[in-house]
Amino acid sequence: MALSSGIFTILTQAGLLQADDIKKANDVATYDRVSVISAIAKVKPELPVRKIMYTLAAFYGIPILDIDAFNLDFMPSGVLSADVIINNKVIPLVKHDKRLKLAVVDPTNKELFDSISFKTGLNIDLILVDESQLERVINQNSSNYFKTIDLDESALEGVEFATDDDKGSTDMVNSGDDDQPIVKFVHKMIFDAVQLGASDVHFEPYEKVYRVRYRIDGVLSEIATPPMTLKDKIAARIKVVSKLDISERRVPQDGRLRLAVSQNQIIDFRVSTLPTAFGEKIVLRILDRKAASLGIEALGFDPDQKKIIVDAVSRPYGMVLVTGPTGSGKTFSLYTCLNMLNDNSRNISTAEEPIEIPLSGINQVAINEKTGLTFGVALRAFLRQDPDVIMVGEIRDYDTAEMAIKAAQTGHLVLSTLHTNDAPSALVRLVSMGVPAYNVGDSILAIVAQRLVRKLCPQCKRLAKMEKVALIEAGFTVEEVNAGWQPYVAVGCYACHNTGYKGRIGIFETMAISDELKRLILLSATSVELANQARKEGVLSLRQSGLNKVRLGVTSLSEIEANTNG
Repeated sequence: MALSSGIFTILTQAGLLQADDIKKANDVATYDRVSVISAIAKVKPELPVRKIMYTLAAFYGIPILDIDAFNLDFMPSGVLSADVIINNKVIPLVKHDKRLKLAVVDPTNKELFDSISFKTGLNIDLILVDESQLERVINQNSSNYFKTIDLDESALEGVEFATDDDKGSTDMVNSGDDDQPIVKFVHKMIFDAVQLGASDVHFEPYEKVYRVRYRIDGVLSEIATPPMTLKDKIAARIKVVSKLDISERRVPQDGRLRLAVSQNQIIDFRVSTLPTAFGEKIVLRILDRKAASLGIEALGFDPDQKKIIVDAVSRPYGMVLVTGPTGSGKTFSLYTCLNMLNDNSRNISTAEEPIEIPLSGINQVAINEKTGLTFGVALRAFLRQDPDVIMVGEIRDYDTAEMAIKAAQTGHLVLSTLHTNDAPSALVRLVSMGVPAYNVGDSILAIVAQRLVRKLCPQCKRLAKMEKVALIEAGFTVEEVNAGWQPYVAVGCYACHNTGYKGRIGIFETMAISDELKRLILLSATSVELANQARKEGVLSLRQSGLNKVRLGVTSLSEIEANTNG
């Protein structure tokens, strides 16, 4: 959602919103992928949705309809495709002569209504409806979202692959490729993945089947099963636009491509090929630039956790570590911290393998161990470049750890990641690498362990009755259980592709290094002893952080239990 939304403007003119309300609502709309009206209702609950509707209706001079009282039998079929209805939250109510009465939630989207008028050849009359009522109607008429997506040629107009220098582009549909169906199929798979918010696209050949899967909110779902005879052509097409060697099928290859959806929106992809027994498997990682610039509020930190991390990265020197398994969002957390620090007064350099997202104003170096450019070599070079802030993609060995610690002790702020299960284990890991315990205690400011969990779909989640004993066994305290709340559970609807979840959020164990923890490090304490001390100091474990989000209705108990240890 954009800050230029007409709803924001109208409500501000009516004196119902302030600038701070707009910023908060915009962040919620962008991160939670909800409508502007839903976002406003969330950040300003004292402003009723009905009041918003009356204000919009008065501004545009359009009626408000209680769609629950409307006879849906009169709805014209075939006027709009299911994906237009679902993605834009509009419903055709009545078609008469050359006019179409269209139920809408946001009457400010003139571009959409002009497009519908052009495609249908009908004049549009807008009718304002309550968003929750409209979603219920759509939900009742859409049992499987994925099956409603058809290849709409017009949707692909203007979508093209951009070159690295952005001075020219290669349009997939009009690139001179003789095999037009393959071009359009690959184009559609990638375009739909972006539209559906997928993080990865998998093209997988097996002995008797070839399938395409999307990873949405951390879960893979099968989307298409093209004929086996097309697997080599599909692989070749992707490798061509990724500038990979199409003749080489025996070794893995890595590449990048950029998808220019419009003049203002470019999507980056990281491409990886892997020779398997039955052909080349290709995985496209979608790199979302917007996610890296949403701000620390969008990551999901509790207030106390946010204070610890903001205080740590505001220090002039020392080290901040982010730990967790692959795919837990460590890189985006570091990018968020870098964006907080990125101004004209600082020299910031990063060493990454690979560079996930280009960041303006930051010197990013791609590690290439084949040429000898390792993390350790890059760090030594950074220290000769007058740095203020250094980000090391990952500490893997003693050489990198030693250089990172040395940089943190000589007046630089160092950000990096480790692969450990929790924050206390990171301290033990560094010592086990050979870093002296006194250096570890003196240089590290804070450690953040994190996981990504799926958020419950706000459209369909429902309360679940659970016994107090079961909640206590899950980790809640007796006081929390007696506070009179119940957890929500996933249900499934059109908005979340029948999964019950939509979007992901972080859960964190954020540990500042206190004097007592430093003392325990010098005594070669185990990770269990360090964890016990952290709990005494009020540091929430990953499980406790997740349970807080269950209590707030953000996610489900089953999701937290699946992603954290008890």
